[in-house]
Amino acid sequence: MPIRVPDPLIPVFLKATRANRPFVSEAGAHQRILERTLRPASYGPPGRLRGVRVERRVPNPLGWPVYDVKPEDGGHASVVVYVHGGGWVNEMSLPHWRLMARIARESGQRVVAPIYPLVPFGTARLVRDGVVELVRAELEAGNEVRLAGDSAGGQIALSVALGLRDRGIILSSTVLLSPALDLSWKNPRIDAVQPSDPWLGRPGGRVLAEAWRGPDPIEDPVVSPLFGDMSGLGPLTILTGTRDVLNPDAQILRDKAGTAGVQVAWHEAEGQLHVYALLPTETGEQGTRTIVESLQPSNGMLGASM
Repeated sequence: MPIRVPDPLIPVFLKATRANRPFVSEAGAHQRILERTLRPASYGPPGRLRGVRVERRVPNPLGWPVYDVKPEDGGHASVVVYVHGGGWVNEMSLPHWRLMARIARESGQRVVAPIYPLVPFGTARLVRDGVVELVRAELEAGNEVRLAGDSAGGQIALSVALGLRDRGIILSSTVLLSPALDLSWKNPRIDAVQPSDPWLGRPGGRVLAEAWRGPDPIEDPVVSPLFGDMSGLGPLTILTGTRDVLNPDAQILRDKAGTAGVQVAWHEAEGQLHVYALLPTETGEQGTRTIVESLQPSNGMLGASM
């Protein structure tokens, strides 16, 4: 039985581990970029993930590591491309691997995990284009593709969905957990949420966003997908917590997509933190179930619609 942590202990843990250091100050963000440049972190899978097999693709035309997480008992002719978060500076971590294993195990689908280049080597357009090609290759192989991402990976995932839409490809499901959407950080409602968010912050967030945008303007939808035209997108599922400074932008996305005629399943968790579905809490477990259900092959969309 998985160990569940009471919600109030999560902010204590974040403070003790200084998880907010890259976000609360510009200096903290620059320091994290330097640290990750000099001492790259491991991104590989843990030694064992229940009910799945993990295979690394070799060779890989993208030039990035790409992993396939496969259910042990076969699976459907469909895949989920999962784009991990981490502020565009942190590698895939154990909670991501566990979530991908659960998606594969419970949905019977192969989960494709690109290990994309981070700042200062990766940029929004480079990674968007790479993931678009990864999805297109799966489609050309005859697989149905669903897309998911958390935090910075949510920014990439929505930018990819928009890029695919522009190429005439509509995905049956895109799931976004606490997505970064407007990298200008200009939403005035961030100030109201900031005192309750123990994790993210505008000063470091702006530094990381500036490094990630590369040569593109910060309001280009490749960088900040909230500025894109949402019309014609396939169904979206959005999960967000109210103690997350990214929550105000998620609300704008909900309304903008709904107005554009996009089917939206909205899951707002009162009092929950950033990427709460990755946390080892009871509410996190509920969020994980929502993600897995929303990516089921038989379901283009589950949840409350706008």
